[in-house]
Amino acid sequence: MAGISFDEVLSTVMTATLETFKSYMNIDLLAGEVDKRIDTLDSDVTGIVGIGGDRVGYIIIATNKGTARLVAQQMLMADEPDDNDITDAIGELANTIAGAVKTNHAECGNVALGLPLIVAGQLRAVSEPPSSSDDSSITVQCKGIAIPFQTADGTVSLKVMVYM
Repeated sequence: MAGISFDEVLSTVMTATLETFKSYMNIDLLAGEVDKRIDTLDSDVTGIVGIGGDRVGYIIIATNKGTARLVAQQMLMADEPDDNDITDAIGELANTIAGAVKTNHAECGNVALGLPLIVAGQLRAVSEPPSSSDDSSITVQCKGIAIPFQTADGTVSLKVMVYM
């Protein structure tokens, strides 16, 4: 992926998100304006997939519980998805979008995907390393953006973040 620009990755992620929601869940999403500054996100369920190889980064899906539940209902065809179903569905969604990056840009170099990591609770992006008093943290220093997506009626809302 050394030969691919960040904008090409961004375009792939936007297209993959729109197509995944349409083909897997019959949900039409609208992409909002790309946010080049990522602050605290209001997220109940977050799916993270690492990308390794010639270019390293993350694809992150952050959403509220209602959207996560709807994703699980649609992807798993489950009327009443439990918490495990919800985390599985968000992990699969993140993996599908990251997989599009791997598939569409494999000719540009070595690309490998990590296993999806699911986090329940608020995701916080920081611009400076945390103080030593913090219990735990993950610090990532790379170019990052957030793309908001939602349905026309606002019933589905999520952000897809790309760090590379």
